[in-house]
Amino acid sequence: MVFKKRKITESPIYGKIILGSLTVASIFSIFGEIQKQISMKYQPIDAQLYVKNRANFMAQMKSKSLAVFNSNDIYPISADSTMPFEQARDILYLSGVDQEESILVLFPDAPDPKHKEILFVRETNEHIAVWEGEKLTKERATKVSGVKTVLWLSEFDKVFYEIMTQADTIYFNTNEHYRANVDTETREARFIKTTKEKFPAHSWAKSNPILQRLRSVKNPIEIDLMQTACTITEKGFRRVLSFIKPGVWEYEIEAEFLHEFLRNRSKKFAYTPIIASGNNANVLHYIENNQQVKDGDLILMDVGAEYANYSSDMTRTVPANGRFTERQLAVYEAVNRVKDEATKLLVPGTMWKEYHVEVGKIMTSELLGLGLLDKSDVQNEDPEWPAYKKYFMHGTSHHIGLDTHDYGILWEPMQAGNVFTVEPGIYLPDENFGIRLEDDVVIQERGEPLNLMKNIPIEADEIEDLMNS
Repeated sequence: MVFKKRKITESPIYGKIILGSLTVASIFSIFGEIQKQISMKYQPIDAQLYVKNRANFMAQMKSKSLAVFNSNDIYPISADSTMPFEQARDILYLSGVDQEESILVLFPDAPDPKHKEILFVRETNEHIAVWEGEKLTKERATKVSGVKTVLWLSEFDKVFYEIMTQADTIYFNTNEHYRANVDTETREARFIKTTKEKFPAHSWAKSNPILQRLRSVKNPIEIDLMQTACTITEKGFRRVLSFIKPGVWEYEIEAEFLHEFLRNRSKKFAYTPIIASGNNANVLHYIENNQQVKDGDLILMDVGAEYANYSSDMTRTVPANGRFTERQLAVYEAVNRVKDEATKLLVPGTMWKEYHVEVGKIMTSELLGLGLLDKSDVQNEDPEWPAYKKYFMHGTSHHIGLDTHDYGILWEPMQAGNVFTVEPGIYLPDENFGIRLEDDVVIQERGEPLNLMKNIPIEADEIEDLMNS
């Protein structure tokens, strides 16, 4: 339920409001305690993560330059309703501040040491705490971010003008992800437009190339957070294995996942879940989740929990009645073998394009073994669209982190600390099923990647045993 926001001071009886035996002062106290509990949904994150992230970013900035990072907007739906706030991932990565109308400024060469790092947050008070929830105080913002200079947002224009007169270059933050498709003007875009108008003589630079590299290599703290997200996903999957049977609805399975995620400190799905039974699995981005599961169906579930804004991304495919048919099992095990072999290729030095070529060869061999391709199909294939693409038409991996499709440099060699999904699939609309399997793995300095989903059941016999226990 969404209540219209209204300042309590608009009431003609401000200061005398009583709800039962609750005075305004006691309401403030209660709401404060509630908000403290809500803010503790995630375990506290060491602010040194953000201190180090900022230091790494500033080390790559030009001399006499500053960089600015804005929060996302709160987007309207209709009437007085809004979408749930989602923080811009770059300011989150650099500060840990998950609050609207926040601005981070980095100015390593600032003449005043207090201006090397400045965090601006919306000024809060007890009235806002009642109507909207507790906001960050200056002290709390410092504790979360490690930034010592925290100012109210109302001071931004004055301070920003002062430091811009001391800088030659400003780094603007833009979304240059290779899958980005932005139609809405963001808060960041509006800031860039107005700043160029006010300071036309400054040089401009881009934050994104620096962030692409930094964010693609995960800190051990980040990997721990992602492991937590994967562990929550595991709990959801184990829950649904005992729930699934012919006759349930796809949305009921979705609800079971969400129940388990929320009760384990995740605030939501990391992305819109896919619960696809039968032929729905052959629609790669099927999200309607509104069909009834039939006996003999396979159910493809592409689902992940978030934790502390870090994503997990899991896919498992299970039999509705608890037993794979002989044909389903053969295809399932082929997909699992491709996943295992593809995972072994994710080592330092591997190139993105070459990786996918090699995975294509592995998949081609499996499709030949299943009788879905023959030698002539392979000999006569179009190099731009190899024969295996008829049954496996999407990529095998993508970066994952604060975004489900995270930042990463695709034209440079993979390196330790990169985190990738591995998600091969075989899609057979003529046979009324599709199978995809997916884990999240961390590239290591030596040896095979660390599988963050190693404890999530994936072997066919284990899944059957769990569904029939």
